[in-house]
Amino acid sequence: MQRYFVKHRANEDRFFIDENDRHHIVKVMRMEIGDQIICVDPDGRQALCKLAEITDERVVADVVQWKEEDSELPISVAIASGLPKGDKLEWIIQKGTELGAHQFIPYTAARSVVKWDDKKAAKKVERWQKIAKEAAEQSHRVMVPEISTPVRLKGLLEKSKEFDYKLVAFEEESRSGETSVFSAVLKKMQPGESLLIVFGPEGGLAAEEVEQLKNNGFGLCGLGPRILRAETAPLYSLAAISYHFELLR
Repeated sequence: MQRYFVKHRANEDRFFIDENDRHHIVKVMRMEIGDQIICVDPDGRQALCKLAEITDERVVADVVQWKEEDSELPISVAIASGLPKGDKLEWIIQKGTELGAHQFIPYTAARSVVKWDDKKAAKKVERWQKIAKEAAEQSHRVMVPEISTPVRLKGLLEKSKEFDYKLVAFEEESRSGETSVFSAVLKKMQPGESLLIVFGPEGGLAAEEVEQLKNNGFGLCGLGPRILRAETAPLYSLAAISYHFELLR
């Protein structure tokens, strides 16, 4: 059953689907009148729908049954990643979306090898947002994570004021055997609260960055005895959060 995030709420139990999603329904999936899909509206409400009309501009889908399922993590988790090399950030966004992240905040770290090109910013963010949308559809989410335009550390610190809890995954804490901070924060958190976790790029975080984060209310945490790659650590954290909030309860 294909799932689509539609741009507008249903009008008298009818969804109107255009642009890329219309193309996917008609040209890729080759659906016909009477075929069924799942539509998710901007409020996260989802409905089983039947295709009622297909034109050159749009697809019309009639609601058959509204569904009450909820596949979202009970807390809101934002992943801040120091810009990594290659397509690693795309991997983090895709798999992080599958694991339940609500937001991704790329930032330029002192040791980021990649230099952010403002001229290509809009296209890059658009691509990342598309990856998140497709991953959210595949994993049966009811919301698409927001992908921020990359910021510098100062901008990240400003954004961090919006969150209830803030952590930094720091490899030196893992090396020293720290195991309690991450777990303690999860135990304190209540459904509906928000958590921002910061991860460094391939070279890790510089000492001055760690100091600035600490001075702005971030707790330093280890993620077990093994040192994880820049693209692995966010996924480890999201899996641990899912286990704590969804499988243990």
